[in-house]
Amino acid sequence: MPEDHTNPTEEHQMLRAMVRDWTKEFVEPQAHVHDTQEKFNLELLRDLGGLGLLGISAPEEYGGSNLDATACVMVHEELSYSDPGFALAFLAHSMLFVNNFAHNANEEQKARILPKVCSGEWIGAMAMSEPDAGTDVLGLSSTATKQVDGSYILNGRKMWITNGCLDDQGTPADVVLVYAKTGEDEHGRVQISTFLVEAGMEGYSVGQKIMDKTGMRASNTAELVFDGCKIPAANLIGEEGQSMVHMMGNLELERLTLAAMSLGIARRCLHEMNQYASDRTAFGQSIREFGQIQKYIGDSWAKYRAMRAYIYDTAYNYQIGCAGQRLDSDGVKLFASVAAKEIADAAIQVMGGYGYVAEYHVERLWRDSKLLEIGGGTLESHQKNITRDLSKSPEVINE
Repeated sequence: MPEDHTNPTEEHQMLRAMVRDWTKEFVEPQAHVHDTQEKFNLELLRDLGGLGLLGISAPEEYGGSNLDATACVMVHEELSYSDPGFALAFLAHSMLFVNNFAHNANEEQKARILPKVCSGEWIGAMAMSEPDAGTDVLGLSSTATKQVDGSYILNGRKMWITNGCLDDQGTPADVVLVYAKTGEDEHGRVQISTFLVEAGMEGYSVGQKIMDKTGMRASNTAELVFDGCKIPAANLIGEEGQSMVHMMGNLELERLTLAAMSLGIARRCLHEMNQYASDRTAFGQSIREFGQIQKYIGDSWAKYRAMRAYIYDTAYNYQIGCAGQRLDSDGVKLFASVAAKEIADAAIQVMGGYGYVAEYHVERLWRDSKLLEIGGGTLESHQKNITRDLSKSPEVINE
């Protein structure tokens, strides 16, 4: 067992140093303006392909880096220290599209698509949520009807899709994994299937870029429209009705990396409030000498360290591509997303008026942190899943 789960090998240490330096040089300087302008830094995201990060968990033979869950967590933490909105766009591409596709597509599909998305030539997204369906996956209304030639006609609307559009002109993502109903099985249960939709396919368009978000404003969020969109038979991922397996296994890694984003937010907020408490004086002394300030900093440190230990322990034991790891992937996101928002809130309180404006970054991080209690699974869904899993396997409590 490594002594430090956050940097278990020399390779991990080198990766963290590289991403931290790159983030400081390229991500940090643009974070504020892209948040203010609600502008997605597409070219900067593409640049991550040159670092081997856009296909971080994909096979090397297709241009990926074939790294483990600890590496995935590490990159999301470091990017989120400066710009969680940018990190969210990275997650939507590298985890929701690339990792999902790499573990569920066939060899022909992977050979055609993966080199383009690993390099950054193409930007991907995953489309599950709809205007009237989020956590209730079986409540999806999008349909894909099979035609006599084996192709499918896809109809429906998808909502809240990160990377759904690439710019303010409504340019859609180059490739999207779309979940849609394809019928029912012999028991009358809804079948959900996964389709690869590519830019240029007739009937695939951006309905709207969603504006005026509270946070994560540096990532583009869009409504996608599929109106009689013809999908070739070769673009079905796996078999009909397999989406729940594809989706749930990949969502576990998504939740772990979303927790890592919370960790990056928490670390930055802790850094900022600690520095401010040393620099700021009141009544003739540093404000860190006041008991209430000490409570904010002390509690935040304990939460941050608990987050860090739980997230990296889960990552160390996580096997990418294997479903059935929901208990702790839900657990880390449930705990970390709440803790990150609490730490950001404490940072604002320590800084007072300065914390409430953009100069010290924490008001942006506070806004960004809220999405992590909603996206990728709500807090309530994690509580439900954990309770259900513990009822099935109560022995894990005493392991």
